[in-house]
Amino acid sequence: MAMSGGGRSDDEPMMDMNTTPLIDVLLVLLIMFIITIPIQSHAVKVDLPQPDNRPQNNIDPQKNKITINAQGQTFWNGSPVDEVTLTQYLDQTVAMSPQPELHFQPDATARYEVVDGVLAIIKRANVTKLGFVGNEQYRGDF
Repeated sequence: MAMSGGGRSDDEPMMDMNTTPLIDVLLVLLIMFIITIPIQSHAVKVDLPQPDNRPQNNIDPQKNKITINAQGQTFWNGSPVDEVTLTQYLDQTVAMSPQPELHFQPDATARYEVVDGVLAIIKRANVTKLGFVGNEQYRGDF
């Protein structure tokens, strides 16, 4: 009770080509081709210069000046510094004999948190010769 289709009787040979094995072989070849393709990277290799982490020699053997502007930026002898560089400079000055003077001059409108943070760094460095410069700007306030 099999159904026959297309007007062909059961005793005639099938004339259509079986494409299933062909498709299977093509899929296997496609997968092997995809696996063997090298991974493309769009990176451009450039040799960049390495930063020099040693502090520059901005230390005066007589006196050094730390200033803080109104925006809260810290400067060592006129050059902007971050907290790590400031600590390195202070450690170098403390090791000098005789220890140079350190002048501290915050701007009148600088935030207290910034000034307090710099003073804490100075205290941790054990600076013994510290002077506050520019206190005359507060003369009329008290």
